[in-house]
Amino acid sequence: MMNSKDKIVFYDGDCGFCNRIVTYVLKNDRTKQIKFATIQSDYTSFLFKELGLEKPDLSTFYFLDKGKMNIKSTAALRLGYYLKFPQSIVQVFWILPRFVRDAGYDFIAKRRKRLSRSYCAVPTREEQSRFIN
Repeated sequence: MMNSKDKIVFYDGDCGFCNRIVTYVLKNDRTKQIKFATIQSDYTSFLFKELGLEKPDLSTFYFLDKGKMNIKSTAALRLGYYLKFPQSIVQVFWILPRFVRDAGYDFIAKRRKRLSRSYCAVPTREEQSRFIN
């Protein structure tokens, strides 16, 4: 079911902020290989169970890359490797300790529903193939 080369962003499908991030990644993914799955999907539940991971948290950003599940700020920075310049500049934040990066992540995650009201990512026909149900 999962290929070790898969790059998958797991996001809260009911969150406007999260949907805006998906749209942003679709626009700036230089590889055009990143796939997307909602945290609420059966696929996500199955995959997390298959990988021996706890049930995913809706307020956490997950990015599967090279067979490894990354979370929170590490997921965001790992995703940055695949974005076009200048978006890839986020890599500079690797210099911060994870607890500092994750504190910043948690600050935004707690306010994500207030940062962006309802918004639905509407992929083009070409982009639809990158969404996993």
